[in-house]
Amino acid sequence: MSTNKDYLNFLLDQLSFLEGITYRMMMGEYLIYYRGKVAAYICDDRFLVKPVPSAIKMLPHAEYDSINPGDRKKLLRVDNVDDRNFLTDLFNSIYDELPFPKSKQVK
Repeated sequence: MSTNKDYLNFLLDQLSFLEGITYRMMMGEYLIYYRGKVAAYICDDRFLVKPVPSAIKMLPHAEYDSINPGDRKKLLRVDNVDDRNFLTDLFNSIYDELPFPKSKQVK
């Protein structure tokens, strides 16, 4: 099952207070970038963020979820997507803890 485009557009609107939000489609799902760093995933109409310490602090009761069943990489599911101010604060707090994407080396 892939993510509904309407859900992507809703989340992009919710994140519109932030400058530097971009996205990339990957196999029917989406990566959300914040100022060049991968900050979140939208998979099967679920909004998932990387479990960096500040995200864990802001989402103490969030469930851990994975992109694919059986995947060992666990992410935090954000259920409070209706609160635009919360999402803005969440992305601003996790930004410094997110790594920049690894650059692809040309062979």
